[in-house]
Amino acid sequence: MFASIINTFGNCFKIPELKSRIIFTLLVLAVCRLEAHIRVPGLDGAALKAYFDSLPASSSGLGGMYSMFTGGALENCAIGALGIMPYISATIVLQLLTAVIPSLAKQAREEGGRVKIIKLSRYLTVLLCFGYGAFMAIGWEDPSSNPLLGGFQGKLVLYDSHWWYRIQTVLVLTTGTLLLMWLGEQITERGIGNGVSLIITVGILARLPQAGQALLDMFHPAGGGEAKFNFGHAVALLLLLGGVVAGVIAVTQAQRKIPVQYAQRMVGRRQVMGSSSFMPLRLNFSGVMPIIFAGAIIMIPQKVLLLAGSNFHLRWAASLARLLTEGTFVYLTIYTLMILFFSYFWTATQFNELQIADDLKKNGGYIPGVRPGQATANFLHNAMSRITLAGAVFLAIIAVIPIILTRVMQVPYSVATFFGGTSMLIPVGVLLDTMRQMETHLMMRHYDGFLRGGRGGRGGGPKLRGRL
Repeated sequence: MFASIINTFGNCFKIPELKSRIIFTLLVLAVCRLEAHIRVPGLDGAALKAYFDSLPASSSGLGGMYSMFTGGALENCAIGALGIMPYISATIVLQLLTAVIPSLAKQAREEGGRVKIIKLSRYLTVLLCFGYGAFMAIGWEDPSSNPLLGGFQGKLVLYDSHWWYRIQTVLVLTTGTLLLMWLGEQITERGIGNGVSLIITVGILARLPQAGQALLDMFHPAGGGEAKFNFGHAVALLLLLGGVVAGVIAVTQAQRKIPVQYAQRMVGRRQVMGSSSFMPLRLNFSGVMPIIFAGAIIMIPQKVLLLAGSNFHLRWAASLARLLTEGTFVYLTIYTLMILFFSYFWTATQFNELQIADDLKKNGGYIPGVRPGQATANFLHNAMSRITLAGAVFLAIIAVIPIILTRVMQVPYSVATFFGGTSMLIPVGVLLDTMRQMETHLMMRHYDGFLRGGRGGRGGGPKLRGRL
């Protein structure tokens, strides 16, 4: 199997267009990684980096999640400390507004409307960058009170003039995010795969060396002490990793195919024959969004209660904060329920069964056994609700695996994150999408792809195989 995969990668470089796209993508991603290491002027990034390196690998929280999405740029005080998240936030906001504002929804369906929506998302990204950049600049001035910096005790700002430092930092961080946004669009247009998703994936995978070192320390401590984990734990972790990867791939690609029949109709003076097709409903329609929403929102009350308990000496607030600490039964219960809620919320805002039913009716299509119109909309709503429940339960299971590994089994956080959650869902989904695009180029040239076989080489040559 591995020889076939290697052979298929070799076939990718036999196609000039695909080869140039792959090389272009790799070069642009290398430039994106440079942004995570070029520090903002006027900041002692080396001191903050040394502090994060001294922290135990089991530490997590809001700072750990944000640092993961920026590929370590936050702890380096780098120009890419905001990452691509402002652009993602702007896109999500516009998607939600499109679902609730009729004028935006109408514009999105019109010819050229998507281009205007993309322009609006860029303008909103700039505004969010100014806001996020100002928050980040002020947070670096007092790092001990910044939840993203893990309570760093020391001075980061080297300038005497704080206003000049703030203006400069906001402009530098905004420029860094806009550069990442532009590079992501260049990958999508001239490279292979979705550019923004690949930038996030590369940032997550950049933490693999740190996770590898923590994994080695689990079985062979650096100080020469007694290891807490043995060969049985290693086998169990390998089996868990294989099961999680297989489950994520299966659920990511799973879909329910709704049969659709098109009647014979007249288009102008031309008669179009009837045909049959299907409508794919994805099992995990909401993707990784419920985990991100739930993880970000559940941290807010815990931080507020913790600050209230320590500053105003409120025992009940401190007790509630301890109950909401990551890993407790109450936390896991609320976290799971929030993932289920946001799975249905995202599906309800993005899946418009009324519009789909109306489009089917206008084009002469119908679902066999279901009346067109409102009955079709009700059928699609019920079908989507059932498969959304299955996808939401799967997301909840994947999301709690790293927490259980960290808090119960004492697995280092940097290692546990790659056994579930966003660190598993995002890379697997992005890599599958990239492989599909590469396979399209391979199948067009009659080479076998990663996911299924082709028809042999050009000119009746030997059949080249490469399956995953």
